[in-house]
Amino acid sequence: MIWTVAASLLGLMALSIPVGIVLFILGIGVGEFYSAFPLLRGLGQVVWSSSSSSTLIAVPLFVLLGEILVRGGVAARTYAALDKWLSWLPGGLIHANIATATMFSATSGSSVATAATVATVAMPQAEKLKYDPKLFSGAIAAGGTLGILIPPSINLIVYGFLTETSIPQLFSAGLVPGILMALAFVVVTALICKARPALGGPSRSFTWGERLRSLVQLVPIIILFVVVIGSIYAGWATPTESAAIGVVIAALIAVTLGNGLGLATIAEALHGTIRISAMIMLVIAGAYFLNFAMTSAGLGRALTELLENTGLSPLGTLLLVVLLYLILGFFIETLSLMVATIPIIVPIIAGLGYDKVWFGVLMIVLIEMALITPPVGLNLFVVQSARAKGSMNEVILGVIPFVLVMLCMVALLIAVPGLALWLPSIL
Repeated sequence: MIWTVAASLLGLMALSIPVGIVLFILGIGVGEFYSAFPLLRGLGQVVWSSSSSSTLIAVPLFVLLGEILVRGGVAARTYAALDKWLSWLPGGLIHANIATATMFSATSGSSVATAATVATVAMPQAEKLKYDPKLFSGAIAAGGTLGILIPPSINLIVYGFLTETSIPQLFSAGLVPGILMALAFVVVTALICKARPALGGPSRSFTWGERLRSLVQLVPIIILFVVVIGSIYAGWATPTESAAIGVVIAALIAVTLGNGLGLATIAEALHGTIRISAMIMLVIAGAYFLNFAMTSAGLGRALTELLENTGLSPLGTLLLVVLLYLILGFFIETLSLMVATIPIIVPIIAGLGYDKVWFGVLMIVLIEMALITPPVGLNLFVVQSARAKGSMNEVILGVIPFVLVMLCMVALLIAVPGLALWLPSIL
């Protein structure tokens, strides 16, 4: 039954059927063929229970926050300001790609939105300044993945909801690894451009006066992050309430420092929020029903027994799970991969004695790699769509150094769990 469900999942997705629908189809199929009970009768109750949690209200609010910043013109000004501060490093503008992605990751919570934002702003500059298209594009795609690790992360909210884990603890656990990975991206880029200066574009410099004046564009974004995350850890607001506060602050930033918020801009932001949020909720509801069907049919127990019968140690089982995510990441979209596997994998990992908060961060790093590995890496397509010319192969080659950094982060998290657990323990 395990292999039948796995093969059906990949086969239906290969037919380009929407992921949420695929999960419902599989749940119905499992109920019809492998369960003695009429599981379809529980569909309404399962969908309602998976959609009625107040925690999930944070998802559309964080999506709206990012949409306002992007469509309000804040992204372009932030990018230009960071360019003035980072242009002295080997690689110049490429570091602005990574830094802008990091800052917007700390506000929007979406990797695809982050990658699209930076790509739209940065790509015209790459061609004008003669940057290497592979490294430049790869840095944007990789930097965008930080959107699901650095809080507030929509994927961490979904993980916390599905595993009944503290979302504030997950946010704090993702902060240190996220910042370390952003710094590692910068270091790797600088080393590559130092070894091969032609890849890093022309050398440019800005006066201290220009840099200081650009802070006007950076300080509001930093304040937004501090208020949204700080209000959670200070106990002043829940993640949902902090997201609502963030939307108000983002609107004020767009009005005062951006292009304003006219009716057309607001309509576009709301339309984007509805589209993305509806997709996320459909996938969550489908995953809940599939998990309900598989649990009722005994699939979870069968998979647990399968892993236990391998005779591996807890570390060996963990490495097997890591390998499983690396392979599945080539074929399954990130959010779908999370919600389809979390109900099965996390109880097994927790049963081995591993911390669920720590594993959530480890899983997110593995999911990040799925965003920039072909054939279904969404960030690859987002960046390629923003390019005026060139092939997808250039973007794929450009992300290779950053994928290696992510693999190193996976190894580091396994070897030193305190990277993720230190901050939650003191907060």
